[in-house]
Order: sequence, then structure tokens, then C-alpha cells
Amino acid sequence: MIRNFVRAAAVVMTAALWPAMAQEYPNQTIKIVSPYPPGGTTDILARMLVPKLTAALGQTVIVDNKAGASGNIGTELVARSKPDGYTLLLGNNTGVVINQNLYKLNINPSQDLVPVALVGLVPSVLYVHPSLPAKNVAEFVALVRKSPGKYSFASAGSGSPQHLSGEMLKIAFDLDLVHIPYKGSGPAIMDVVGGQVPIGFDSTVVLQPHVAGGRVRPLATSGAKRAISMPDVPTMMESGARDFDLTNWYGLFAPAGTPPEIVNRLNAEVLKAMAAPEIKERLAKMGSAVDPLTAAEFAQFIKEEVPRWATVVKKSGAKID
Repeated sequence: MIRNFVRAAAVVMTAALWPAMAQEYPNQTIKIVSPYPPGGTTDILARMLVPKLTAALGQTVIVDNKAGASGNIGTELVARSKPDGYTLLLGNNTGVVINQNLYKLNINPSQDLVPVALVGLVPSVLYVHPSLPAKNVAEFVALVRKSPGKYSFASAGSGSPQHLSGEMLKIAFDLDLVHIPYKGSGPAIMDVVGGQVPIGFDSTVVLQPHVAGGRVRPLATSGAKRAISMPDVPTMMESGARDFDLTNWYGLFAPAGTPPEIVNRLNAEVLKAMAAPEIKERLAKMGSAVDPLTAAEFAQFIKEEVPRWATVVKKSGAKID
């Protein structure tokens, strides 16, 4: 109650200063917090935007990795920051939507963050170490069923979309798999590449170079359609898992109370950056596809995602380890 009152008062005070703040913005370094370790999808997308935003805004834009608690630490840091447009979050469906169904949070991301711009829509990939004798989902299912509890799968953390994808896979094919949560995509992928864990789920963005290099083998993707960067890899639904549409999204957020003029300015600059030919080409190669949305349209998108992922969490039976 007290926290909400303080925030409301801060928003009112900030609103009185909006015209001056928006007119002066930006006049100092802008920090984009990535709430996961370097090497993951959020980190890659944030760093992709930095050069374009730095040039467009006339101020240095940096990425600050604040990993921990499945994205909650970095997300809370931004939610509690001054709403002046200088501390932003490159968030995803985990920290902004999913975690509120799994953790007792100190913030309400849906209320304490304002959506700025949608940056990416990316399916996850069921992938395996090349030593695993399974070339497709049917062979994978047969292999796992022969040895219940023997095989484990790596994810970016408990409650992450990768974890939920694994739990939905278990339900779809009645499999006994052991979940191994990591603190981010980078460490999880490295252990699958190294053979410490045979199976994983992660996004096409971070997996593309490992697939191209033959370090992992993709079996299926989690979206409704085949990934544009992996057209030869079937979807989970094509492979026999009904209603298996778990596309991950990534976007830029600011603390609640940030002046709408600043939010809209940032939205416009992010959309310009993403429309640049070299950025569009790179996003396509990584399997990310997204239509440009205004800040208001992105906010509506988030509003619709909250109940959808709540249903997925409940259906998957995912728990925090």
C-alpha cells in the first residue's frame, strides 16, 4: 500500500515536469539493462540496437547485464529506477509476464513498467547434442521412452519459456525428462554443446551459429510456423504435439511514470533501427520476425499476453526448483 502510494506520488510529480524532461531528453548516457548473462537472446538484441540508438539519440547507449533470479533482479532494478528514460529494460515474456505466475515478486511488472517497443518474436528450438541418436522428434520420443528418467534437458532457468517448452514436451508425449535450470541461455547452451547435458530448448537467435557449425542438432521449433532461419526444421505441431505454439517475445520497457513523449521518441527510434536493412537481415537470419508496433500497440500486446502465459504455466505444471 505504502509503495503504491509513493509510486503514485512520484508519477504525479514527474508528470508536472514532463514538458521540460521531454524537451531536454536525452542529455546523458542511456542504460539498457539486460536481466540475463551475456550471450543470450536479450543480450544479443540489446547490443544490436545500441549503435543505431546511440547515433539517433546523440548520446551513448550502453548495455548493463544484471543477471539473477530468472530475470527478476534486472527487471526490478529498472522498475524501481527514476522514470526519466535513462534506465531501460530489454525484457522478455519471462521477466515481464511469466515470473509473476511463479515467484512472489517485489514488483508488479505489468504495473511498474511501461512498454516501449517490441523488438523480437522468436520460437524456441528442441535441440540435442550430435551424439544423441535421434534425428527427429519421433526417434527422440522413442529413445526417451526406453529409459525413463535417464535424459535431462537444459533451459535458461526455472520458469523460462525454454523450461515451459520442455514441460509441455513432456506432457505432449508423456515423457520422463529431468529439468536442469541454468542462469541464462549462454551457460545452458554451452553445457549441451560440451555434452554435459544431451538436450535443450532455446531460441533460434542464440542457436543459429551452433546449428550452422554442427555443434547441436535441431529437432523441432515451438512456433505455429517453421522458423524463417530454420526452414528445414519442422514445428512441434508438425511432429505430433498438438497446440504447441510457444513463441518468445522481447521488448524494450521503461519505468512506469516515464513521460509519454520520451516513450514515443524511444519507440520511433527503435522502429527506425529495426527497419535498417542490415538489422532486418540479421534479425531474419536469427529467426526473429516482428511487425512494427507503436508503444500503445505494444502495451495492448502485453495485456493480452498476461492471461495467455498464465494458462501455459498452469497447464505445464512448471514449478520453481
